[in-house]
Amino acid sequence: MTSSHDRSARVIDMRSDTVTKPGPEMRRTMAEAEVGDDVFEDDPTVNRLQEEVARLLDKEAALYCPSGTMSNEIALHALTQRGDEVFLHSQAHILFYEQGGAAVLSQLQLRCFDSPDGTLDPEAMEGLVHHDDDVHFAPTRVVCLEDTHNHCGGVVYPLEGIRAVRAFCDRHGLKLHMDGARIWNAHVASGVPIAEIAAPCHTVSVCLSKGLGAPVGSVLAGDAATIALARRARKLFGGGMRQAGIIAAAGLYALEHHIERLADDHRRIRGMAERLSRVPGLDIDLARVQTNMLYVGTRETGRTAADLVPLFADEGLLALDEGVWTLRFVAHLGLDDDDVEEAAAIVERVVARLA
Repeated sequence: MTSSHDRSARVIDMRSDTVTKPGPEMRRTMAEAEVGDDVFEDDPTVNRLQEEVARLLDKEAALYCPSGTMSNEIALHALTQRGDEVFLHSQAHILFYEQGGAAVLSQLQLRCFDSPDGTLDPEAMEGLVHHDDDVHFAPTRVVCLEDTHNHCGGVVYPLEGIRAVRAFCDRHGLKLHMDGARIWNAHVASGVPIAEIAAPCHTVSVCLSKGLGAPVGSVLAGDAATIALARRARKLFGGGMRQAGIIAAAGLYALEHHIERLADDHRRIRGMAERLSRVPGLDIDLARVQTNMLYVGTRETGRTAADLVPLFADEGLLALDEGVWTLRFVAHLGLDDDDVEEAAAIVERVVARLA
């Protein structure tokens, strides 16, 4: 049991759910994993992981990758040709956090659409689709969604919205890719089965190293032909791994043990949000606090998010500045109820001192 002295000295890391560390049982599972050479497709643990993700998402095949960024980028590479156009949200992970990879790696043009909640409006996209019959335009090939939507606060993409975008894609002969890095959170928060969320999408990338707590890895799922193309792209981009079963075993453990517990993260961050929403100077949209992420506006404190981050760190709380006036806090399996309560208390104390 952690003593009060130990807890008071502990750093509470709420920068991201990627900071989780494997526990003893996950480490034991990794140490005992049966392995082979995955580039030759003969690592049995990797194969089991791919089969399990394909089963959970009800897709024909799946491919284990080192990161969510790579999963997204090889999906785009497999679904397009050079010079094609991709539709996506203006704050999508693919646009914000992947170093222009769609352009650098696949020579794609991105057309962005804005909304406050991360959703795409088919009506807004309707008149902007380009086909091969006009030589002036980059032909539109793919639409990308994100669920949950990171930069919009970890909000869940409504199922009816996903289906509406798929109907739009069908009308225009387009493919639909889902950046489902936190699809597990969307499933737990909404109660919608994972396969039902994934059903409208031709390809879905899912992360194991965020809320599920595995140390490494993402999986791309889709039809067998597309995943075969994605496998070639993974090798091209340097993602071919050898005895990867050691890390794939952690992913299998996470899928078995860590999905339903995400509800604890959601409950904790909601409690923190409600508590901090009463702090003068902080701006929180409680409607957007749907999963394990909390975005906090700081403008009324007179201090930027970057000003506040080191003040929190001095008190033992790590957070991220996500824009000039916005802080991000993320709950994960490395934190318990007391940690998140203490995090809220630290924010209260620091902001009160500024007043």
